Amino acid sequence: MKKLFAIMAFALLPLLVFGQKSQGQQPLPVIEFRDNVKLPLTALERAQIDEVYGEYAEKYIYSDPFRLLSVKNILRNRVVIELVSEDTKTKDCTLLSEVTMFNSFVKDVERDEVFNPENFNPLKYNFRFYSRSAALYHVDNTNYYILIKSQYQ
Repeated sequence: MKKLFAIMAFALLPLLVFGQKSQGQQPLPVIEFRDNVKLPLTALERAQIDEVYGEYAEKYIYSDPFRLLSVKNILRNRVVIELVSEDTKTKDCTLLSEVTMFNSFVKDVERDEVFNPENFNPLKYNFRFYSRSAALYHVDNTNYYILIKSQYQ
C-alpha cells in the first residue's frame, strides 16, 4: 500500500508543478515614483488625507514613508479627471455613484453632492488603486471622467 501511494505521489508531482507554472502571469515590476512625490504635501493633499483618516492619519499615512509616497503618487500622478465635451468620445464605464465609499476611520466621510474637479478627493472612494490595469469611471450626469492609472505604468 505504501509503495502504491509513493508511486501515485511521484506520478502526480509533475502535474502539480506544471499547474503552478502555467498561470502565465508576469511578475509585477518595481514601482517607480516620479520626482514630484518627494515634494512636501500641499495643504489640499493634507486636508484630503485628514478627511479620510482623521485622527489616524499620523499612524497610517504620515509616519509610514512608503505609504505616504504611495498616497502622494495617487493624488499627484495617478488620478486624472477629464472633461469630455463631445458625445462621440463618451465611454461606457462604471458610474461614480456605483463606487462604494472607503471604509474610513472617520464616520462623517460622505459622497460629494456636487462634483467639483478642483477639490475632488479620490481617497474617499474604493477605486481600484492597486490593480494591474487602469480603471475609468464616469461622474454621473456630467461629462467628467476619472481615470485611475495603474501604479505599474
